[in-house]
Amino acid sequence: MKKNIALFIIFIVAVCLLPFFISGYWLRVLTQTFMFAAIATGSNIIIGYTGYPAFGNIAFFGIGAYVTGVLMTKYEISFIATLPFCALGGFIVAILLGIPLLRLKGHYFAIATVGVMEAMKEIVDNMTEITGGGLGLTLPIMEGDPAYIYKFFYYTILLIMLLSIAIAFIVWKSKFGYALRAIRIDEDAASVMGINTALYKTFAWGISGALVSIAGGAYAYWLTYIDPSTVFVTSYSVKMFAMILLGGATTIFGPMLGAFILELISEIVWSKFIEIHGMILGLLIILVVLFIPKGLFETFKGGFSFRKLIMNLRENRL
Repeated sequence: MKKNIALFIIFIVAVCLLPFFISGYWLRVLTQTFMFAAIATGSNIIIGYTGYPAFGNIAFFGIGAYVTGVLMTKYEISFIATLPFCALGGFIVAILLGIPLLRLKGHYFAIATVGVMEAMKEIVDNMTEITGGGLGLTLPIMEGDPAYIYKFFYYTILLIMLLSIAIAFIVWKSKFGYALRAIRIDEDAASVMGINTALYKTFAWGISGALVSIAGGAYAYWLTYIDPSTVFVTSYSVKMFAMILLGGATTIFGPMLGAFILELISEIVWSKFIEIHGMILGLLIILVVLFIPKGLFETFKGGFSFRKLIMNLRENRL
């Protein structure tokens, strides 16, 4: 763990200095990568720590985007001041949804969360007077030259990613985190041990929803225009899950690592093979599930080995 933290500190120093040496194009790519890393890390609290596959967790991304959009356009609140409201909105909605939905398990819960995402999309689409409906919302354009704007969102979303990682780290190391991992391993046994499983997993989803919502709020201002189809995106859910699986769902830094690998590969593939971009990414996800289902951190903890890959493939066949 100490080695991972040291490497992470070096990584943070490096990314803080990068904007002074790279082009605006790569600033945009890295900013988007930070955003997905924040989404994956926040979502992993309910998905990886607790073991509940919240496939529709992107619903909170859309909620955060619209909280920022509505507050900035209708009430002229500054961008930074909207972020606490994004977190609060995501937390409250997750808690309210968690009370009935977290009674479900496995694929039933996963399907229910997808239904939540689609329901949220329809609700926003029909609240025309507040959200603009299908016409969307146009947020105020940030003043300043392009170089300043690029760097502003780069550092802002980097901070959101770091906030998500910090909270994920605190949760992991706390008694609360131990309880969540106990629920993931065997919920019935955890309940017998005296853990209030309903309370713990509902609160875990609330924290997850809050973190994902903050990322959505930042995205709305960065994009300056949002509509239901741009923030309630099923493909984002697929990406999020792939990132968590690739890096490792039962680790702190795994989702961030998965986000960086998948997003950078995605960008390279898109630029070189635009017509078969989706097929290549789909193939990559299949290979991850077959060969490294526990993620890179867990699979290669003692070093890279082809033997481990083959063993994982054999276990998946069984």
